[in-house]
Amino acid sequence: MQVEILYRPSYSVARVLLERKEKIQAEAGAMVGMSPDMQMETEAKGGFLKSISRSMFGGESFFMNTYTGEKDGDRILLAPPLPGDVAVVELNNDSLLVQSGSYLASSEGIQVDTKWSGAKTFFGSEGLIMLRVSGSGTLIISSYGAIHPMELNAGEKYVVDTGHLVSFEEQITYNVKKVAGWKSTLFSGEGLVAELTGPGNINLQSRSQDSFLSWLIPRLPKQTTYVNTGD
Repeated sequence: MQVEILYRPSYSVARVLLERKEKIQAEAGAMVGMSPDMQMETEAKGGFLKSISRSMFGGESFFMNTYTGEKDGDRILLAPPLPGDVAVVELNNDSLLVQSGSYLASSEGIQVDTKWSGAKTFFGSEGLIMLRVSGSGTLIISSYGAIHPMELNAGEKYVVDTGHLVSFEEQITYNVKKVAGWKSTLFSGEGLVAELTGPGNINLQSRSQDSFLSWLIPRLPKQTTYVNTGD
């Protein structure tokens, strides 16, 4: 499998080349275009209960699509729903925690599951439930805005707005907390944050869906109600 990322970082698309009988699993709705002979199968990956968990708590689709190349060089274009970046992560018996909505696709040998991060992170917005991606193979993730990679040394801490967190390696410990006092939490526009402690790699996104919606919703036209007076 070969993956090339096009049009970075604003409107990225992943172009995936497959060998004969090679498979790639992708989020429902991610396919932009594909070779005409490529086969597609839609199923609830991991069984009904795991799919329900992934859909309800991980923010992902209940169904996943698996595409199979029928000949060497078959290709498929994949893109996320929001404008932003796409990145490739090669896993070698590793595990990664991925923000809800940032999983795009993966090769065979990679398992996608939902990990409940505990009651202490209940108010952590995107941080309260993460998808746990593990195994060996190619993982394709997406972001809203550009992806900003960082590496934390052992014991090094970094504070991240949960809405800007795309992924981090599972060995990184984290704690969701108030950005400061309750006044700052409620009125600073920052809300709650995740304090990450290395070692390990993290990926951030330069934009936040929550912040965009907070800006957009008050500007949407208000619905006008007309009253029929009978005249």
